[in-house]
Amino acid sequence: MAKPLDLEEQEQLAEIKHFWKQYGNLITWALIAVLGSFAAWNGYQYWQRNQAAQASVMYDEVERAVQSGDMARIDRSLADMKDRFGRTTYAHQAGLLAARVYYDKGNVDASRAALSWVAEKASDEGYQAIAKLRLAGLLLEKKAYDEALQQLSGSFPKDFAALAADRRGDILLAQGRKDEAKAEYEKAYKGLDERAEYRLLVEVKLNALGVDPTAWQVKPATAAPNAEVKS
Repeated sequence: MAKPLDLEEQEQLAEIKHFWKQYGNLITWALIAVLGSFAAWNGYQYWQRNQAAQASVMYDEVERAVQSGDMARIDRSLADMKDRFGRTTYAHQAGLLAARVYYDKGNVDASRAALSWVAEKASDEGYQAIAKLRLAGLLLEKKAYDEALQQLSGSFPKDFAALAADRRGDILLAQGRKDEAKAEYEKAYKGLDERAEYRLLVEVKLNALGVDPTAWQVKPATAAPNAEVKS
């Protein structure tokens, strides 16, 4: 037989009932919101993994199309990737790959379109920078100098800043703006690692403009010979 509650226990039970009556619905909905958010987060993570897996398969298809040299197949595969998985890094990689093949095959307009798409849509700053640098190069070839400079006008990740300066130098030099080109080449030279082979190419460009960048390097001071003490 259950033991009857004493007065203190009855008061505690009454307080719990009063509290639950006043705040029960709020607590219930808060729990539902928390659990719902957790479920939504798990669902989003699953969706992302699923998207990445499918995008990886599609990227393989683009690679196979590139290896076979089937341009129509490349067109279809890239269009499918942009339509179905356009927010994934696989799609942006495919865009850069297709742009290179289009250029090699002489289809500059298609290459430019692919690079423009990556430059606008890529969430990864590295892919975005690569697309802008290559696009600026295409525009330089077409002598669309203002458009080329526009591609290089924004900020670039640290690893690409020197390359962007070098490309700006090329464009400015093509416009006959030698002093500005020289300044950009100097930025590029100073920004590149001393061991980078590309730094030698920038040095050649500076030499052609009458600048010796090695003269900037500080040489260790040599001690003056001791003077003889006269007796």
